[in-house]
Amino acid sequence: MTESQKRLRVLIGSRSFGQVFPGHIRELEEAGCEVIPNTVGRAYRADELMAAMVGVDAIITGTDELTAEVINNATQLKTIAKHGIGIETIDMAAARDRGIVVSATPQASSDSVADLTLALLLAVARKVVPAHLDTMSGGWKAYTGMELRDKVLGIIGLGRIGQQVCMRAQGFGMRVWAFDPYANQEFVRVHQVKLVSMPELLANADVLTLHVPADQVECPLLGEKELAAMKYGALLLNTARGALVAEAALVEALRSGQLGGAGIDAFENEPPVGSPLLTLENVVLTPHIGGRTYDGLRRMGEQTIENVLRSLRGEAPLFEIK
Repeated sequence: MTESQKRLRVLIGSRSFGQVFPGHIRELEEAGCEVIPNTVGRAYRADELMAAMVGVDAIITGTDELTAEVINNATQLKTIAKHGIGIETIDMAAARDRGIVVSATPQASSDSVADLTLALLLAVARKVVPAHLDTMSGGWKAYTGMELRDKVLGIIGLGRIGQQVCMRAQGFGMRVWAFDPYANQEFVRVHQVKLVSMPELLANADVLTLHVPADQVECPLLGEKELAAMKYGALLLNTARGALVAEAALVEALRSGQLGGAGIDAFENEPPVGSPLLTLENVVLTPHIGGRTYDGLRRMGEQTIENVLRSLRGEAPLFEIK
């Protein structure tokens, strides 16, 4: 290890990196990096990063505001490593212009997010939460739910997570339809997925689940018009990004019965303080924990470290975003 390598400075923006696995911090230090901890207790705002990024070679980011101004001001920055998947808080054009390597960990949490998607589906379909709360309070109400067998699961976005959700749902006997212009045709053939247009999917899905990156589509993907076009009484699942769904329109669809229920792990504003979703009984809400399993966080941390160290050595990271 040369003296110059020992001076490489890595800022930790992500609050989840090293939280469950402190050894991931030690791995960076043992590789010769000076690790700078997050000092604000949340994602960094752009004005805070203007100072925090001075003299930094790499940042491990969660949802920090990496604007063009921040990136251009960070004259020593060589790489941005996303501890997760979404890159909507990173100004990619500015990073490309500066030649800064941007990486992510798209494979780390696919199983974790797919598991939560099915957990939300079962909880909403069988009204597990209200039944639990009623029973805990001394009640004994017979809640009537929905079976999954032979129901149509509509998937928007048949990428890594969408594929994992597909296979799990088929284990429950669901028929899987999907909308994805870039779907893996071999996966579609092997798993007998029916590819359809967006209008056809909305009209026929008993359950609709979203697994598309918010930065790759025009948001909101589902607004008042799209929600009204869904099959009456259908269920909606969103374990992707809150920006994909117009929240006010979603609330109205849930109140009117147009949607029978929803399982939501991602919100327009996080935490969703004051959101009308918090007042509804036909929803199951979780605090954006899709990727938060011990297995997923272990893989995510390991892949993030590898991305950082490879980039700092001038090598290609495991998962580069261009």
